[in-house]
Amino acid sequence: MSTEGSNTGSGAHRRPTVGVVRETNDGERRVALVPKIVPSLIGKGLDVIVESGAGQGALIPDGAYKETGATVGDAWSADIVVKVAPPSDAEIARLTSGQRLIGFLAPRNADNQIGALTQAGVEAYAVEAIPRISRAQVMDALSSQANVAGYKAVLVAASESTRFFPMLTTAAGTVKPATVLVLGVGVAGLQALATAKRLGGRTTGYDVRPEVADQVRSVGAQWLDLGIDAAGEGGYARELTEAERAQQQQALEDAIKGFDVVITTALVPGRPAPRLVTAAAVEGMKPGSVIVDLAGETGGNCELTEPGQTVVKHDVTICSPLNLPATMPEHASELYSKNVYALIELLLDESGALAPDFSDEILAAACVTRSKENS
Repeated sequence: MSTEGSNTGSGAHRRPTVGVVRETNDGERRVALVPKIVPSLIGKGLDVIVESGAGQGALIPDGAYKETGATVGDAWSADIVVKVAPPSDAEIARLTSGQRLIGFLAPRNADNQIGALTQAGVEAYAVEAIPRISRAQVMDALSSQANVAGYKAVLVAASESTRFFPMLTTAAGTVKPATVLVLGVGVAGLQALATAKRLGGRTTGYDVRPEVADQVRSVGAQWLDLGIDAAGEGGYARELTEAERAQQQQALEDAIKGFDVVITTALVPGRPAPRLVTAAAVEGMKPGSVIVDLAGETGGNCELTEPGQTVVKHDVTICSPLNLPATMPEHASELYSKNVYALIELLLDESGALAPDFSDEILAAACVTRSKENS
């Protein structure tokens, strides 16, 4: 497809189109673009087509898009199709050679759809492959959605906890504040620490990258130092050696027992989530304690986690919510829309035509399938 340079009968160049499609994955309530972004795209020389019901999960009616200048129609025929979740086989079948697709595509997962998109001739951009460099921060969808997940994880923990988060002084006596440990201090972890602190918890953070200790302290939390340094590339942690893993496991097992709430966010790209909370650690926690495991989609950081479920083991509640950002679709969609818009801007040349420059390190990294038709 991608006929953005073709002429109409009047000789004018056809305006490229952006298609906002409806998400079909179970529980996915986000939408790839919210109405407030539409005028900015139109101002860049693009037209926006929205599939009917695309914003329904985020409580955005079709009319809200029309009011900002979009049309409701066949969004799957657009030059650039934007979505949130990886496309299904049925959705890929709706794409044609030369189209561009932007979304979460899970390129590092073994069961990704990269091969199917390549076969379909689609030029696909995976938002999670955008490099974590200063210039790309505005496009960093992983971080924007991790912020949502970190915030909501604390609310889940507070809801499941049998104890107050803040210290309360009443006529009946004083209640001590809850102690909260966050394992994995990336964007989600920092947001979790900040949110737990705002709720009145006594917070502590741990990560195998000691350079994030200052960030932990900046949100009012203490730093748990276990003497391990496993900083990796791109701001992520590398996989631990066997000796480091054993050292960490024993030290964490001892430390975890002293906390009321443990929130885990540790991920290693392309690999199963590291196991940080052993069954023995869970057994040693006080009855009524809570674990919220945000790494359930890649197996979980807790040995007793059941992805997508809330279970009670040894009188400890273990929650493993999947896709937490989708439970806050309004703001999650708004943040994601800004990421998508910034990436679309990078696909345009100075005249407003779709002309990606693959010498740009952001596009080179994000583009996981190339279209011969657009070459």
